[in-house]
Amino acid sequence: MTQLSQIYLVTLLITTLSGCTTLGYYSQAVSGHLSLMMSTQPVPRLLDAPSTPTDLRQKLSVAQEAREFAENQLALPVGDAFSTYAELGRPWVVVNLVAAPEFSLQAHRWCYPVIGCQAYRGYYQLEEAQEEEQYFKDEGYDTFIGGVTAYSTLGWFDDPLHSGFTSLPDNRMVALMFHELAHRVVYIDDDTAFNESFATAVELEGLRLWLNQQDDEDGFQRALERLRQRNQTLALVTAATAQLEALYVQQHTRPKAELRQQKAEVFRKLQDDYQAMSADWNQPGPFGENPTELNNANLVLFSQYNQHVPAFRQMIRDHDGDFKAFYAAVENLSGQPPGNRQKTLARLGQNFNEDL
Repeated sequence: MTQLSQIYLVTLLITTLSGCTTLGYYSQAVSGHLSLMMSTQPVPRLLDAPSTPTDLRQKLSVAQEAREFAENQLALPVGDAFSTYAELGRPWVVVNLVAAPEFSLQAHRWCYPVIGCQAYRGYYQLEEAQEEEQYFKDEGYDTFIGGVTAYSTLGWFDDPLHSGFTSLPDNRMVALMFHELAHRVVYIDDDTAFNESFATAVELEGLRLWLNQQDDEDGFQRALERLRQRNQTLALVTAATAQLEALYVQQHTRPKAELRQQKAEVFRKLQDDYQAMSADWNQPGPFGENPTELNNANLVLFSQYNQHVPAFRQMIRDHDGDFKAFYAAVENLSGQPPGNRQKTLARLGQNFNEDL
């Protein structure tokens, strides 16, 4: 899609919206994305240019290999994605805001044309995210703002590489590319956990195959260690989530002060358990090194990206690593009613064994 047609599409989108808050949000989203797209340069040109720094040329070369691998080995719809590059001058392209009520693990959802509702909202400027965050804080919500290295436009645009990607170690960059490309395969309106867990599963299995092709045993061991850390963290989060859900159902029958005290105790234990567990890790875990401000919003975000990953990885195994067949099965699953999807994913997740 040409830049002029991109501008026309997003301009048409924004003019269909009404309301000052909505219009203000979409204005920054449209201007931010167009600014990113219009600052790109073709990767082949940068690879050929003598002025391109050696380290950037190396990253872009790896990225081009990863594009070919994604298309040929993972059957991902690459198209012209990641064929251009933009320098951001910062490690993140947007920041995401997540907000959850004080006594709930159901995140606030923002709804958009075309892509439906999501449990987060992205901003190109941190200050604008903080303004929106303050509104939710004033309403008593738990909130979290996190930097996002990349996002997918679901194939509507040719997503570029940028310095957020190239600032990562090679294998992390490649994994992120696989994740974002996976969003082009299947995307369900109003089911963030399905979408992100599916993309994370493709990322993990894709990276495993990539590292095997690269004969990178050290990289594979680091990837396995990150996976173990994530799974161990997920076990802690799952236990804390069960305690919180049992507590929150009592919010209409117990004093708020008691609920807040017990909630704080659950999070304090989660933080203590995580710090004790991660003390000997050789690399930072999912919550960093010193998570002192975990809240409902953090748990919601972490669960969205990991909740169904074992189920989708089991689906890949069930299809003997045939990604085309796997994608077809996921598309079929995506068309089922939400309740049926949840039951199927729960069953598949219980069958998954990491050690097999």
